[in-house]
Amino acid sequence: MITDKLENAKLYYSLGGRIEKALKYLETTNIADAEEGKYEIDGENIFAVVSVYETKDSSNCNLEAHRKYIDVQYAVRGSELIGYAPLNSQAVIKEYDEEKDFALYGGTPSFIKLEEKMFAIFYPGDLHMPGIKVSESAHVKKVVIKVKL
Repeated sequence: MITDKLENAKLYYSLGGRIEKALKYLETTNIADAEEGKYEIDGENIFAVVSVYETKDSSNCNLEAHRKYIDVQYAVRGSELIGYAPLNSQAVIKEYDEEKDFALYGGTPSFIKLEEKMFAIFYPGDLHMPGIKVSESAHVKKVVIKVKL
């Protein structure tokens, strides 16, 4: 897992061409005005999903992981906590769904605060629990860029 401010995105270009393309998309696209939905960047190799939602209590959530895609999550408006734990031997809550590219796990995460203009990168071994309220429920706009491995 990596988390940083978008102004430091250039530091992470060396992680690979697709990660670089995803970060450059965040740097050059006016996502604040984007409608909710899916946006193609490079076909199914890289695409963005813009969402608007209310943050929730962590007791109603599970950790998730992906196998085909890396998540680059960027806070456009609002702040949220994201639970994190390295994938070890956590109990499987929902078996891997290949079509939707996710599995759910139990476990106790550590939390990071994703604030406006910050991004987090989650690799397949990074369990994550996004959309968690900081102190009370808040309205958040976020983009998740899916980067194919």
